[in-house]
Amino acid sequence: MGWLKRLFGMEKPQNAQVNPEPQPVPQAVSTAAPAATQSIPPERVGLNGEYDQSGLAKRVALAFDQDDQLDDVDTLWVAQTSGTVVLKGKVPSQDILNKMVSVARSVSGATGVDTTQVTIG
Repeated sequence: MGWLKRLFGMEKPQNAQVNPEPQPVPQAVSTAAPAATQSIPPERVGLNGEYDQSGLAKRVALAFDQDDQLDDVDTLWVAQTSGTVVLKGKVPSQDILNKMVSVARSVSGATGVDTTQVTIG
């Protein structure tokens, strides 16, 4: 089972990308001002550029799925706090954890990676 399926209960959507171009978000239309668009914060961009509250975590999970060296470690979870990727659980080795941190940092919108809740062994 892949990361996206295990963590979010979803198959990889068609055209899903680790770093998609954000879609514009229309703001409420006011009679006093012309219609404007607002950009999605980088950590809230979903797999296809849409707004997604867990967008960064899902894109990190997708990046893990796309890396042949990172088989699904079923004792590790991915979450996010704003732009920080939070890894929780257990990994088999420091090398695997280092690779995961490197991959997570490469995802657009990731400002840091918190591994304080990860054990090795």
